[in-house]
Amino acid sequence: MSNLPMPGKNVFSSKYKIGRRELLRLGLGGFTSLGLPGLFNLRSLASNSRPSENSAIILVWLRGGCSHLDTFDPKPDAPSEYRGPFKQINTNVPGIHLTELLPGLAGIANKYTILRSIAHTGGGHPAGSLQMLSGDPDAQDKPGPRYPDWMSIANFLRSGGAKGIPNYVAVNPVDRYDSFTIAGSTYLGSGYDAFKILGDPSNPNFSIPNIGLRDDGQRKRLSERIGLRESLAQIMKSIDRSGDALAMDQFERQALDMFLSTKAQIAFDLSKEPQKLRERYGLNSWGQQCLMARRLVESGVEIVTTEFDGPLCGRVANWDDHAVNHHVFDALKYRAPFFDQAVTALIEDIYARGLDKRVLVAVGGEFGRTPRISHVASSGGGIASAAAGVVQPGRDHWPRAGSFLFAGGGINTGQIIGATDKKGEDPVSRKVSPEDFLATIYQHLGIDYKNITLKDFSGRPTPIIRSGEAIAELSKT
Repeated sequence: MSNLPMPGKNVFSSKYKIGRRELLRLGLGGFTSLGLPGLFNLRSLASNSRPSENSAIILVWLRGGCSHLDTFDPKPDAPSEYRGPFKQINTNVPGIHLTELLPGLAGIANKYTILRSIAHTGGGHPAGSLQMLSGDPDAQDKPGPRYPDWMSIANFLRSGGAKGIPNYVAVNPVDRYDSFTIAGSTYLGSGYDAFKILGDPSNPNFSIPNIGLRDDGQRKRLSERIGLRESLAQIMKSIDRSGDALAMDQFERQALDMFLSTKAQIAFDLSKEPQKLRERYGLNSWGQQCLMARRLVESGVEIVTTEFDGPLCGRVANWDDHAVNHHVFDALKYRAPFFDQAVTALIEDIYARGLDKRVLVAVGGEFGRTPRISHVASSGGGIASAAAGVVQPGRDHWPRAGSFLFAGGGINTGQIIGATDKKGEDPVSRKVSPEDFLATIYQHLGIDYKNITLKDFSGRPTPIIRSGEAIAELSKT
């Protein structure tokens, strides 16, 4: 015979007294394994305000650093040891030129703006990434971030309310470079990190665990369990004067909403898209990552990042085109069609669906590449790399100048901001810092970057950026 009280008995009598901790265990046991309630609980600590609620951003991150001279900032008149083999082509906006590697983007230059003058001091991949993603001014590489990245900060400031889908999703996450961690929530807490989507979404067997329940029987059984749990929750609320139980009920409900509802399941399901549109993005990892990013912002996700790396980059699976890694020009020629197709389709789709006012697309990496071409022996053969020992051309790290593309977001498009010198070595006009870049993102998201501070590990108020102004030329107001 059970020792629990029979129906009608007073559960608060001394004979049947149940400790608050035990009651919480009874009420919540079996659901915490979903792993999401704690996340929602942490997010409740964020500001109650939700600035510019409809705005969203997609970051396309080129891990390793893209050569600006061979893509967005061609230098056809530079000496041969600088300019590379690719011809300059016109775009549909007079006066704007790209290299021949980007014919798709050349046809829609009226829908984006290129910044050609971003510069910083982080010469290593970790330092350069930390400067661009969190505004950390340190020029030295470090094993992990000191400050939270802008994605986690935006998630912290914009979280709240159950949407049945995460607010920050990373499709092939921007989080590591080899053994270094280049992004993270640091003192905000891991509850503000991304919901990470791993794997190749172009794979026919691709799926995301723990999103939705496809089986109606499973959904019914879990709903019945929720009904039992909510009966216990009423008791919890009666005895918990602090409101903790009510709060936990709210966070569990958010987790269960995501698990039970079909919204997240549909948002992540690329099979819902017409085959022709999937082909337009490219039936490869980068194309389908971009398509998923568009589906996510359309479904209400506000912060989406996607990293372009892996086999489509060439032998070493990134944009780090030292001569020891890749024949830089073969590598760019190999990956450019995948890149050009995916980003062009994303931008066109954002505009075609009327998302261009609220969704900002930003495309770039941690820095540019050395304007002067180096020649070093390859460390190994493979895609876009000669056999080991064969001398081939490369470009090395170059934080002194780089390019970024911006589209959508209600910005002024069809323009170039800034310029580098005739060799592409340094900005000669409108030099932009990483914190200017971050301020631009925060401004789009309606975040008061000049005044908001967050408490660090010691409890000290810390500004979300330490200097910087949003890039005024992008704004229509």
